[in-house]
Amino acid sequence: MKNSRKSPFFLSDAGIRLLLFGGKGGVGKTTASAATALELALRHPERFLLLVSTDPAHSLQDSFAGAKPPPNLKVLELDAQAYLNDFQEKNRQRLMEIASRGTFLDEEDINRFMELSLPGMDELMAFLEISRWIKEGTYDGIIMDTAPTGHTLRLMEMPDLIRKWLEALDTLLAKHRYMKKLFRGSYERDDLDHFIEGLAASVKQMEKLLKNHQQCRFVPVMLAEALSIEETLDLIRELQRLRIGVVEVIINRLYPESPCLTCRHIRARQLQELARIFHEPVFSHLRFWGVPLYSEEIRGMESLRSFWEGLTEWASSPGEALSSLPPVIPRVDSPIPLPPPETAMLVFAGKGGVGKTTLACATALRLAKAYPGKRILLFSADPAHSLADCLNMSLGPRPKEAAPGLWAMEIDATADFVDLKNQYRKEIAQFLSQLMPNLDLTFDREVMERIMDLSPPGIDELMALAAVMDFLTPEGCDLMVLDAAPTGHLIRLLELPEIIEEWLKAFFSLFLKYHKIFRLPGISQRLVRLSKNLKRLRKILTNPSRAALYGVSILTEMSFAETTDLAAACGRLEIPIPCLFLNMATPDGPDPLCHSLYQRESAVREKFALTFPGIIRPVVYWQSDPRGIENLDALGQILYQSTDKGKQKNKNVATVQNV
Repeated sequence: MKNSRKSPFFLSDAGIRLLLFGGKGGVGKTTASAATALELALRHPERFLLLVSTDPAHSLQDSFAGAKPPPNLKVLELDAQAYLNDFQEKNRQRLMEIASRGTFLDEEDINRFMELSLPGMDELMAFLEISRWIKEGTYDGIIMDTAPTGHTLRLMEMPDLIRKWLEALDTLLAKHRYMKKLFRGSYERDDLDHFIEGLAASVKQMEKLLKNHQQCRFVPVMLAEALSIEETLDLIRELQRLRIGVVEVIINRLYPESPCLTCRHIRARQLQELARIFHEPVFSHLRFWGVPLYSEEIRGMESLRSFWEGLTEWASSPGEALSSLPPVIPRVDSPIPLPPPETAMLVFAGKGGVGKTTLACATALRLAKAYPGKRILLFSADPAHSLADCLNMSLGPRPKEAAPGLWAMEIDATADFVDLKNQYRKEIAQFLSQLMPNLDLTFDREVMERIMDLSPPGIDELMALAAVMDFLTPEGCDLMVLDAAPTGHLIRLLELPEIIEEWLKAFFSLFLKYHKIFRLPGISQRLVRLSKNLKRLRKILTNPSRAALYGVSILTEMSFAETTDLAAACGRLEIPIPCLFLNMATPDGPDPLCHSLYQRESAVREKFALTFPGIIRPVVYWQSDPRGIENLDALGQILYQSTDKGKQKNKNVATVQNV
């Protein structure tokens, strides 16, 4: 480490209109964005700033802990659904009229598809609302706390998604324009044309700003951990591909030098991992700013104001060699019983960065050993996959054997949905080409092709999740372990089946109503299978003897709040939560930092006990990086009680050497 008098641009450049903080879940994006917004507001009282969260699992208000920000700083947890409802209310008639002008579908058909294309488009509406604020100059600067990596990239790609949606609407108007011009000799643009043009202009303005490196910057936030570094690499590559400016990176929670063995281990591991970034071309032109680990949780105005006080420009440091240190023996308080053999699905869920992937992998390996006759499938539904990094092996969209009895895969949701759309367009072309007397092929064919672009966002992820159900058969696997997306998006994913079911019903109604001209056998079969798989998924998830959701949390106030939201959502959806892992706990010791962290975490642990008395809560203490099959297998052995009943007696604490 070295001190630097220079300040990073995100704290000093008053010309930035849009400043985005992003990265893997749990790395401190919310804290960094809140501390930056507060610092900028205090430095520039003449500027009116907005701090806004686009993460469905908001935690901005938790960050301020009820404190009132300066008068020139507005803090907003964006209610995208409210903006969506407002958009529907204001524009429903316009959308209906656009559709009715361009297709042979009747009012009932149009209404069904228009209504179904909008739920799930809350991210799109959030994007449009932010673009409106920028266009109208409502704020002098906007600081954005984004969702975890995978969904943030979807937001950054939103201009393309909105463009496709607008093109679908514009296609519906094309036939009307053509017919008017043909019979009247001219066509005057009307309110509906101006409506689409206005939306398109907003999108273009936002896209232009995102690519303007003088006015918009993206600041990745990461931890000095292998999985966080890998995800940050992927994020920066994608941002570079999208031509969004990235010049600085924040490395959060860096451990100080200390005589404490736990602190020495963590610091040595951090420095070892950070040494890699100098060999990565993607990182070569970036500046890194390190923030120390604070003994107190960063919540409230005072701690937010002091957050940047320990900021230093990071440079390579050799540090202490891990091999020279005595091993840290990780432990688990009260290991739990293994899921019973009849279990068909386990879902690991929680806030990003709490260790879901690690615990899902360790559990899958433990189950494979405990039930040698079973075939277990481990898969990821998080757009920002990290299974491959955790297992330390390459994975793809097809199951790959990771260990005896265990296969693993990372779902490629986008590719599956693109394949469905391509098949749909191909079948539309084949059947409509045989019906020249009945249809004006120039327009009706394109209109029917565009119907797929009016599908609810999120259908791609849900389709991929449903497709995995094909493996849960007597010939496939016996048990699936799901490494889920972070809390907010998992909740939305679990609630989506109802919307998708309605969307499928709308398609099936078309097939029945227009069966003489609308025959798509291949698509029909795929959609029928999707419908059946969604029903199976829903049925399994709500059956306590067949499925369970294992919550994963860390011992912080923010993670506690998000876990409470997850539990409430699962209660609504009737999905059982029998276990809640309290992960990455700090062991008590004489070291001031560790002792302070332990005391802080103990208070949060008590809150978990009072709030979730009926859920078992094993505590998993900090351990060295448990990547690779061997280390994950060792972790799995201490998470769960031995299947040998004789070994279970008096076994309240489990440990393992050299994880």
